[in-house]
Amino acid sequence: MTTKAEILSEMNDRSREVFRRVVEGYLDTGDPVGSRTLTRDFSEKVSAATIRNVMQDLEFLGLLDSPHVSAGRIPTQLGLRMFVDGLLEVRDLDAQDREKLNATLGSNEQDVGSMLDRVGSALSGVTHGASIVLAPKHEAPIKHIEFVSLAPDRSLAVLVFADGHVENRIFNPPPGQTPSSMREAANFLNSLAEGRTISELRSVMATEMKRRKAELDVLAQDMVNSGLAIWENQGEQNERLIVRGRSNLLESGTASEDLDRIRNLFDDLERKRDIVEFLELAENADGVRIFIGSENKLFSLTGSSLVVSPYMNADRKIVGAVGVIGPTRLNYGRIVPIVDYTAQLVGKMISDQGKG
Repeated sequence: MTTKAEILSEMNDRSREVFRRVVEGYLDTGDPVGSRTLTRDFSEKVSAATIRNVMQDLEFLGLLDSPHVSAGRIPTQLGLRMFVDGLLEVRDLDAQDREKLNATLGSNEQDVGSMLDRVGSALSGVTHGASIVLAPKHEAPIKHIEFVSLAPDRSLAVLVFADGHVENRIFNPPPGQTPSSMREAANFLNSLAEGRTISELRSVMATEMKRRKAELDVLAQDMVNSGLAIWENQGEQNERLIVRGRSNLLESGTASEDLDRIRNLFDDLERKRDIVEFLELAENADGVRIFIGSENKLFSLTGSSLVVSPYMNADRKIVGAVGVIGPTRLNYGRIVPIVDYTAQLVGKMISDQGKG
């Protein structure tokens, strides 16, 4: 199977220039680009018929598409991906954009949520897209964990941190739990937890469960796994995910089917569906990553793109992420340095706060 890199390397200069100009024209206007438009400022003197032949070849390769008969061409998702990977020219960060983002540093407040909310609003304003900010987990050492049964299928997990912060989560416990198994699970976790953060507890827990299996009955083992998982998965995202600038994606002039897709995207974000995937793609990333259309499950039905970058704390550990959602015709060359700079800015804020 021919790779994207091989396709790009096998294209001659003329094909590459036609391809680049079609993509750049589409990203700039959102409209199909025709052969006559390209002949006006092409680097060599060629006829519209020659350009049309090149476009047909690019269409055959799956890089361009014709939305209407006799219209110009637009890039396919494969074409956009190939452009982003091989031909994208990333600009320097605009001084005005830098200034607007730096203005979020102006407050000395200690509340991380408010600080990140400001960053999300600034990022959305600068990019004219919707911004996503994934706040850090609360990483203070744990003091105490407790499980309280509310009903046969509902339990409350209480997590008390050494810095006085308390988090409560309602979750569905594994079937058949008894007061005794819940106490046993809490006792086991507390024997390991004190002085450790959630991440540290998670990493030692599997080993300790194997080593001390005889001490824990099956119900208590299930409860340990279920009780701790709620902080790593669905439980904490209500607080951790900040979405700003939805209206930027719902501006007038957008086709009704696009509006429906965008509304579905925000419905998913509201219900926190697939956010685990967002966490994983952000936390496994190295620098800025670009997901186009269906490349990411979260946006597969919405025709949207995501530009995302993780940010780090003072220990150079990835603790969250910032990103921009927009149509697939995002101005990637401008958005990438903005997201990159914002991630560095948030990392600095988090690190400075940790020293305070």
